Amino acid sequence: LDVSMDTWSYFHTCLVSIWLHRFYIYSAVAFGISLWIVIQFTTTRTKRKVTEPGNPASSEGTEDKLGNGCAPPQAQEVHVAGVKIFYGSQTGTAKRFAKALAEAVTSLNLPVEVINMGDYDPEDGLSEETSSRNICVFLVATYTEGQPPESAAWFCKWLEEAANDFRVGKSFLQGLRYAVFGLGNSAYVDHYNTVGRRMDRWLWMLSASRIMTRAEGDCNVAQSKHGSIEADFEAWKAKFLTRLQALCKGEKKPCSGKCKKGKCKSSGKQSKESSDHEHGTSEHENSEAEELFETSSEEEAGGTDSVIDVEDLGNIMGHMKQAKVLLGQTSHAFGRDRVCADKGQSATPAPVSTPALGSWEKSFPSYKLIGSHSGVKLCRWTKSMLRGRGGCYKHTFYGIESHRCMEATPSLACANKCVFCWRHHTNPVGTEWRWKMDQPEVILQEAIEHHQNMIKQFKGVSGVKAARLEEALRVKHCALSLVGEPIMYPQINRFVRLLHQHGISTFLVTNAQFPEEIRRLEPVTQLYVSVDASTKESLRRIDRPLFKDFWQRFLDSLKALAEKQQRTVYRLTLVKAWNVDELKAYADLISLGKPDFIEVKGVTYCGESSASSLTMANVPWHGEVVSFVQELARLLPDYGIACEHEHSNCVLLAHSKFQVDGEWRTWIDYGRFQELVREHERSGGSRTFTAAEYTARTPPWALFGARERGFDPLDVRFQRKNKARDISGC
Repeated sequence: LDVSMDTWSYFHTCLVSIWLHRFYIYSAVAFGISLWIVIQFTTTRTKRKVTEPGNPASSEGTEDKLGNGCAPPQAQEVHVAGVKIFYGSQTGTAKRFAKALAEAVTSLNLPVEVINMGDYDPEDGLSEETSSRNICVFLVATYTEGQPPESAAWFCKWLEEAANDFRVGKSFLQGLRYAVFGLGNSAYVDHYNTVGRRMDRWLWMLSASRIMTRAEGDCNVAQSKHGSIEADFEAWKAKFLTRLQALCKGEKKPCSGKCKKGKCKSSGKQSKESSDHEHGTSEHENSEAEELFETSSEEEAGGTDSVIDVEDLGNIMGHMKQAKVLLGQTSHAFGRDRVCADKGQSATPAPVSTPALGSWEKSFPSYKLIGSHSGVKLCRWTKSMLRGRGGCYKHTFYGIESHRCMEATPSLACANKCVFCWRHHTNPVGTEWRWKMDQPEVILQEAIEHHQNMIKQFKGVSGVKAARLEEALRVKHCALSLVGEPIMYPQINRFVRLLHQHGISTFLVTNAQFPEEIRRLEPVTQLYVSVDASTKESLRRIDRPLFKDFWQRFLDSLKALAEKQQRTVYRLTLVKAWNVDELKAYADLISLGKPDFIEVKGVTYCGESSASSLTMANVPWHGEVVSFVQELARLLPDYGIACEHEHSNCVLLAHSKFQVDGEWRTWIDYGRFQELVREHERSGGSRTFTAAEYTARTPPWALFGARERGFDPLDVRFQRKNKARDISGC
């Protein structure tokens, strides 16, 4: 006890002493903090002074470390690892320029590689350049009618589709540094250097970074800024090498001011590009010399293929608002109750082939419009299977050959404006058919021709399997699900019969707003109904239908589906926070339509749009989709989980009647279906058949829970090295 009391007395004495001398302690702490701040401030100022570009000591130190302007191998940080020069040439000029540029780059002690675009796979290679620290140079010619040379056709095609495909992130090529030199002939005014301009725009749209403004060489000596295309190239090459040396030193920008057209607008500073012309020329001459062979973003902004810089956005936004007004007017033109604003009278709806839809086709260049109301497109899974990289979920679930599938529609118009619409509602909308109608024979012929032409573009493309390319030219399946509402087309039955007569299976999708058309529909291989919600209010929010009696139409469509004898499918699109908590209501709808199959798929994010408030937060993970399906299956005793396709974030529930002797038979015997449908037609419709008559065994790899997760083991799955830029499945 005495010891504890002594200890307490000691500590008490210390605390009292500290309290009595607290002023001195506060002063010491304050002095220490002040001293630390002064030291930090002084050190920072010293470092800034030493590293200023104009400081002689700084430049001397830099010269000691840098020889010809490029970092030596022993440098700790490499700003430029090398240069890759891509060329697309028809007559050999671009190839010759590429070799000349390579020799010049080699003299700077930098690794260089010259690549023919025809021998390069942009899908595999360009994404790797985002982190390689290489500089990519594109020398590309414009050939007949503004088209790229044959060797660069696939490269340009892929780049265009990637830039316009919402499934490819807009930051897909972020980190890639590039420069473009286009070769053309100004005698062809309408197509002068269009390939180079478009390539520059597509790269920019994918967030690649220009290291300098695009340049254009002109074969027309009368108009060439330097007297010949060779001189144009030499002038650009000199500027490129200067810029390259600056990048090797770690300079991120040619100047610290606000640069445009090579002229620095900052006070007291001038860009290196402008300073090249200082000797004996005025400032006006400098600016003029820059414009001789370089095209700025300001000049491009006037055209549809423009690349827009930030300072030009003010002008462009005005044009975009006008375009949106025009688009809104056009959409109403396809509606049921359009009224002339000036006279108050009903107006005749404009055909889909109006100039407004011409601009729609430009917005979606991978689409090919047919006549006044139809379209066709090459599916990304068709391309994937051509290269042996796997098929779509229909290949896994039903055994289609994805490389032989044509995605089309005989009606671009739709009666819904779904929040997850792939086209951001740029296609027309309407509740009834009131347009000039094209004949089904014409639609089918042009659809097949367009499809085959798009397939032929893959000839010689790296990785494409020759046998599959040959097979792909013979269409075997048609997915009538491209866009719009195919069942609105008044001649849909004739169109379906024509497809069957050509030996083409039919997968038709409807949005459950046309029950009478569903009842009148003749047999198709597989009939889909989109069930995007299970209650009236959630359907109103998600599908945003045009019909006032949309809910009754929806229910009647499901009842009409139950009357069908061929294969029927519910297609459920899960939107997190919108429709994933309605399990009991979904089960009730399933009992109403009695579908053979239920596809449950996570929504695909289509990018930002004023037409939709969806974000990536609304996209469920595959595990969440599986959990939803498992819970739903517990409420459906007649259904079981049959298949999954992980890449598409999709799971298949099948009716137990498709499980024979313990084996699932979700695949389709397409040959048997064609036999049955021919018998049906020859009998005038009296010979009916059911879904059970053309089933086929589902292979083990396609089953739910299999190690392959729905990926065909005959193909090789392609995994991107940069997973952050992976493309979502569709």
